[in-house]
Amino acid sequence: MSLDTAQIIGNRLNYPRKNVAAVLKMFDEGATIPFIARYRKEATGSLDEVALQNIRTHSRALEELEKRKEFIAEALSNQGVLTDELAQRLAASLDIAEVEDIYLPYKPRRRSKATAARENGLEPLAKLIMAQKLTHPETSAYKFVKGEIADASEAVAGACDIIAEWVSESEKARNLVRAKFARSALLESKVVKGKEVEGDNFRNYFDYAKPLRIANSHHYLALRRGEQQGVLKVSISIDDEEMIDRLCRMFVRPGATSQCAELVSKAVKDGYKRLLRPAIETEVAASAKEKADSAAISVFADNVKQLLMAQPLGRKRVMGIDPGFKNGCKVACIDEQGALLATDVVYPCAPVNDVYKAADILCNMVGRNGIDVIAVGDGTASRETMAFLRDITFPRQVVITPVSESGASIYSASETARREFPDLDITLRGAVSIARRLLDPLSELVKIDPKSIGVGQYQHDVDQSSLRNALDFTVEHCVNAVGVDVNTASVELLSRVSGIGPALAVNIVNRRNEKGSFETRNDLLEVARMGKKTFEQCAPFLRINGGSNPLDATGVHPERYKLVEKIARDCGIETAALIRNKTRLDSIDLERYMDKTTGMPTLTDIVNELARPGRDPRIKEDSKPLFDPDVAAIADLHIGREITGKVNNITAFGAFVDIGLKVNGLIHISQMSDGFVSSPAQVLSVGQTVRVKVLDVDAQRSRVALTMKGITQNGL
Repeated sequence: MSLDTAQIIGNRLNYPRKNVAAVLKMFDEGATIPFIARYRKEATGSLDEVALQNIRTHSRALEELEKRKEFIAEALSNQGVLTDELAQRLAASLDIAEVEDIYLPYKPRRRSKATAARENGLEPLAKLIMAQKLTHPETSAYKFVKGEIADASEAVAGACDIIAEWVSESEKARNLVRAKFARSALLESKVVKGKEVEGDNFRNYFDYAKPLRIANSHHYLALRRGEQQGVLKVSISIDDEEMIDRLCRMFVRPGATSQCAELVSKAVKDGYKRLLRPAIETEVAASAKEKADSAAISVFADNVKQLLMAQPLGRKRVMGIDPGFKNGCKVACIDEQGALLATDVVYPCAPVNDVYKAADILCNMVGRNGIDVIAVGDGTASRETMAFLRDITFPRQVVITPVSESGASIYSASETARREFPDLDITLRGAVSIARRLLDPLSELVKIDPKSIGVGQYQHDVDQSSLRNALDFTVEHCVNAVGVDVNTASVELLSRVSGIGPALAVNIVNRRNEKGSFETRNDLLEVARMGKKTFEQCAPFLRINGGSNPLDATGVHPERYKLVEKIARDCGIETAALIRNKTRLDSIDLERYMDKTTGMPTLTDIVNELARPGRDPRIKEDSKPLFDPDVAAIADLHIGREITGKVNNITAFGAFVDIGLKVNGLIHISQMSDGFVSSPAQVLSVGQTVRVKVLDVDAQRSRVALTMKGITQNGL
């Protein structure tokens, strides 16, 4: 790349050039973001994963820009129009819009009015008119009357079509219109006549108008969804008359003859309305969509992260129940490792109402399998099933808690589920997933497409490639932040580890099945297609508990084992005795062990890891919600009533709360605090239990508005 990519990215992101250059070099060598962030802090200046992802994104964008510039330069060269000035401008430009504007006058065109006029030999006439010195343009046009041009008026009209195209391709004109859109564009929507009832969900946008620069991202995505569904007519507009006036002043020269000035003004107006304005509006709409997508994807990724990083239940046995009415409640029991113990189907809810038999079956399953917790899916019949379970006296103490079942049905029908439970009925697989996602959310949810786990904001409306990249980054960050037990992890979990993809994950599991558990991290080198570079990237994130080397159960990189052994010798103890030995660790003079490649950040991380080996960074999940037992339907709610719920989705405009009904309540961002809240994520997180007050109830539209103002949360 001819550009100084590291300097450009450093300037844009305000990072030192040397750190950016080091990161780019490691990317080129095949290093992953989790590895670089955790084990190359000296080279990066301790840049975190988000910073590294930003560098990679900007680097790829610059690479694409360079490819486009090379293509354009070659195209201009082939046309014989690549001057030194054009070449220099192309080489220096870092703006894709500017690059496309440079290319536009020379770009192969679709057939247009101007194309036909050129084919009829009218470009010389257009140049004469554009010079604006002709006293009688139509007289000068007679010499161009030939072939398909019937008369002078038709010749002038064709020449004006060419001028209109020149106006639309003018860089100066495009920048003028572009700047006007950036400052003053108005985003508007109107309901399509006759769609008022069908588009009731978009009622807030039936007569909407707001400056584009301050329009919220979720509003923009909602407008575009309404437009796609044929409910709304959406436009982005500016003051056309003011813009035409400014463009006329730009193109009509001082001292121009009145006849030419009139023709040029007419061509400017035509070029603006027919070509220039629609092109810039499309460009602006695309930019607005990209910004809205970015905001929505950011919210979605943050919600997914909170779900994945919820604290696992620990060593408990779980009964998962996928509730249902006519088809019954599907039940699955799992042990502390997630292995399936037993399954059944019970029918405690309407229309069967076989509560006694259901209670008998569940009590036997709880007692026989030593169940500690019952996880109930939060979908259809959830409330009725929870009420039924609370009336049962189980043979041992159990905790009953609701669990999100979003995506469980998708998992049930997946290849992963078929591979794990080939002989299990598809409906029972969902109950297993519900139990496992309570036992260890991260391990289970990685098996499901993140778009299907129920925490999105317009996820089907945003750019799917960008969404997939963001979610992949989020999932991989979570998996590598936690670490993976290589002897128990699933293929799906292993495939998310730094440097490991699906194929290598399968090879690891195959090696495990063929030869038994891995005893040391070095045993990973026996796995087919596990090269030294891949081992470097993945080894510290793969944990081996109870192996022959105690460091294999920590996040210490194998490349630092000799350093740790030296530190232990200097302390006069074995390496194993150094682990969790806070007194010894606190007494180490870390500066003694610094060299060109090992700085204080790495040494500090090593000591912290030895103090808490294999520590799990997952946040503690908030207490489970205790739904009000006498709220069974939306009709039971009234304005002013206080209830308890669990946050299950956060968007840019507020948070959705599970209140024990099929419909979720919405806490708008303006109702989260008595003070100003710039982002819902500042106040709430997915999974958090909250006490709220009913602000409004719209039973017809199944909408419940909630507020947190003036309510003490009492440590929930």
